[in-house]
Amino acid sequence: MDLFEKATVMHYHRHRIAEFQHGTVESLGWRGAHSQQIRYQVLAKVGNLSGKTILDAGCGYGDLKAFLDQHFSGFDYIGIDQMPEFIAEARKRYEGIERTTFYQTDFSTAELPQVDYVIASGVLGYRCKDDSFYTAMIGKLYNSARIALAFNMLDKSHFPQHDLLIGHDREEILTLCRVLSPRVECFNDYLEDDFTVLMYRDEVDGQLPV
Repeated sequence: MDLFEKATVMHYHRHRIAEFQHGTVESLGWRGAHSQQIRYQVLAKVGNLSGKTILDAGCGYGDLKAFLDQHFSGFDYIGIDQMPEFIAEARKRYEGIERTTFYQTDFSTAELPQVDYVIASGVLGYRCKDDSFYTAMIGKLYNSARIALAFNMLDKSHFPQHDLLIGHDREEILTLCRVLSPRVECFNDYLEDDFTVLMYRDEVDGQLPV
């Protein structure tokens, strides 16, 4: 993704902030809190995150952290996002909360830490003229995870043409993931235009939360 494309994404979110107010899920680009929470529920199927280290790539305001707190305990959370407005709000919301850190950085260029789980919700949905960007980023995020990567994408077969966002061919993405990972799971029955992929380091890794 080149500088112009990244600037376009930032401009889009700043326009959404002006329209829907700072701190809202709509300013993040979601249709509403319901669809965001549904996506989180599916991503959380990646395993029992209690006691683990988690990287949230494209964390926004840290809404995923609040969701995980309702279902898991004792985990270390790292959120990264390129939008300074999002990171400033996230730090404000979670000020003083232990084992919770936010960094303003571009996940596509930053050196990512080694963690147990990487979760990426929405970050692979922005249009980029370089088709190899998406496969490279899946590989990069997966390489940062010791246990598993969970990410979602818009489904090309249902998502309409959009100037900024882009849908992907689910089978093509799964073919790539199966080359990288010995165990891949996919969910596409929760929202019409979305799918979630779970990529594990080991065939037996991952335990569904109780």
